[in-house]
Amino acid sequence: MSFAAAAPAAGAAPAAAPGATAPADAPAAAAKTEFDVKLDAYDAASKIKVIKEVRAATGLGLKEAKELVEAAPAVIKGALKQADADELKAKLEAAGGKVSVE
Repeated sequence: MSFAAAAPAAGAAPAAAPGATAPADAPAAAAKTEFDVKLDAYDAASKIKVIKEVRAATGLGLKEAKELVEAAPAVIKGALKQADADELKAKLEAAGGKVSVE
């Protein structure tokens, strides 16, 4: 019986190895589906427009949105789908911001 007990244990080890690599692949897949919109810089003349877009996108108050914009480079919104990230990027760039999607 000790031999039979050893055989399933040996069979379980290779099964655990692919299971161990699956969680490592899962975060990589999640990183590809969720994106962060980062304000890298903004045109000083367009600062108010950028603050308004940040407020609209995040729901922050005026003071918080202003501080976030002035802290550039800063992540404006995270964990967005590709289409939503691209839409927010376009709005911020139209307002005068320099934006990247990560």
